[in-house]
Amino acid sequence: MTQASERAQAALDSGRQQDAVSIAQDGAAAGDAECLAMLARWRLIGSPLPRDLPEARRLLRAATTAGSEHAALMEAALTANGTGAPQDWRSAMTILREAAERYGGPAAEDFALLSRMDLDEEGYPVALSEPEKLGQGYQVMRWRQFVTPEECAHLAMSVRDLLAPSIVADPRTGRSIPHPIRTSSAAVVGPTRESLPLQAIMRRLAAATGTRVEQGEPLNVLHYAPGQEYREHMDTLPHVTNQRTVTALIYLNTGYVGGETRFPEQNLSVAGGGGDMVAFDNTLPDGSPDPRSRHAGAPVRQGAKWAATRWIRAKPFDVWNQG
Repeated sequence: MTQASERAQAALDSGRQQDAVSIAQDGAAAGDAECLAMLARWRLIGSPLPRDLPEARRLLRAATTAGSEHAALMEAALTANGTGAPQDWRSAMTILREAAERYGGPAAEDFALLSRMDLDEEGYPVALSEPEKLGQGYQVMRWRQFVTPEECAHLAMSVRDLLAPSIVADPRTGRSIPHPIRTSSAAVVGPTRESLPLQAIMRRLAAATGTRVEQGEPLNVLHYAPGQEYREHMDTLPHVTNQRTVTALIYLNTGYVGGETRFPEQNLSVAGGGGDMVAFDNTLPDGSPDPRSRHAGAPVRQGAKWAATRWIRAKPFDVWNQG
């Protein structure tokens, strides 16, 4: 951090929000890349400045130009996923390529990984393999080796600093309590962390399921230690107008025992290998929950299981405005 950004952060940490904003704004006016990036983050978060996504993008552009590597990666992510402006994969690739050439490091690694994916000019796969159809009547679709080992590692590592025990809010007290159904550790990949390789995988997932990438919720990455499980449940939500119609689940590793995805009403158990993906419908044609989609993640008996889940809504899902 620069001296100005450190002073702004110290003021914010001590509760002096207006001082923090003034210091950061002065630094930004002087061309301080870290102050520009800090203001952009605040505009995204909505504190201590009001949320303003287009302004956040403007500030990130200035921060990238001024030499902030972190801002460049964030700007590439938001340019590709359409935060504060329409999606623009080609411009996002240009930002990432320039960052890779200037800084190397994570930007170069991401750019190299993308070069090994067979993508069109909008980040979608050029071709897809045909899925297996599992089950009778109600079907679960499975794609073998849907993602490569390198892509699996990228997905798992994207949340290495975020994993925490799964929790929910107690409906009576509002306090965070252990999740009553899921005993894994979990992390949500928010839009600022959606690297371009990760977004390319999500575009591949949308193409495979016949949906639009904008319909997907943020990706959830899950880690199950021995004994942990995801008890029987349905993925549909109560009292929503934009329902989860499809669930897609990517198995990120092998070498564990147990952890099968079970569909009790279908007498179906799916043991995914590393890189495999399964997808299934959660709703009936009239939009109501389909009880046949009830499923569970069996306890892991040995080793550790890594997986990534994306819930796909009936209509585009705006992560910035869920109310």
